[in-house]
Amino acid sequence: MSYTTLVSGAVVAERLHDPEWRVFDCRHQLTDPDAGAQAYAAGHLPGAFFLHLDRDLSGPTNGRNGRHPLPDPLRLADKLGAAGVGAATQVVAYDDAGGMLASRLWWLLRWLGHDRVAVLDGGIDRWLAEDRPVTTEWPRSEANVLAVALRDWVVDSEAVLGNLHDNRLCLVDARSPDRFRGENETLDLVGGHIPGARNHFFRDNLGADGCFLPAADLRRRFLALLAGRAPDEVVMSCGSGVSACHNLLAMEIAGLHGGRLYAGSWSEWCSDPARPMIRREA
Repeated sequence: MSYTTLVSGAVVAERLHDPEWRVFDCRHQLTDPDAGAQAYAAGHLPGAFFLHLDRDLSGPTNGRNGRHPLPDPLRLADKLGAAGVGAATQVVAYDDAGGMLASRLWWLLRWLGHDRVAVLDGGIDRWLAEDRPVTTEWPRSEANVLAVALRDWVVDSEAVLGNLHDNRLCLVDARSPDRFRGENETLDLVGGHIPGARNHFFRDNLGADGCFLPAADLRRRFLALLAGRAPDEVVMSCGSGVSACHNLLAMEIAGLHGGRLYAGSWSEWCSDPARPMIRREA
């Protein structure tokens, strides 16, 4: 059986030593880029490899392409292959942020053409709450080959700009409501949102226990948000193309397929003052 959205700690615990499974720790803090690696070194799931959001799951920034541009797909495939990921490998990603960072790896792997990837529901917090083991040992693996069959799931700023006139896309912003309104912006130089965007905070995909809501609940919420727009018209954005993947995962869990990603998101959009923006009025 392959897992393509979520997987429980109980299932992962049974497969920790399965050679066809690979687990990746994606912990990261935007305000402290070394925090994830430090947390990994202090204790991680047995056999888990570490991937850094900036160095592994993103490409170089140039001041105009957002804070977390997409990585080079072949380079990412090589990194994953070095950890033993191949065509038959079941990948599991986890974090300590409700799946916000793990969903980035989930989306990236599917973008590369690899569907056998899931997010550990509840992350390492639930894993620890269930009294499951962690280790400080660094894993080893024989290298594998991960072929790339890139999918056309990325929307660029020109398409988003054109959508201001033709409205063919349904843009959804995953940031918190205050940041969407242009308030309390601490990560980007400009606060606000892209004209026409709708807001669905990624944390609203989670229950009080930190796990994803049931599929039926997610489906009901997204159908209300889309208000008749088809799932394959949806383009998810956020601040830098990370938490937007959480919404794409939630839509997949809900059975609403076909959404795409504006990878540059607000941090790319607001880097050009000529682009239209909805900003908070003083």
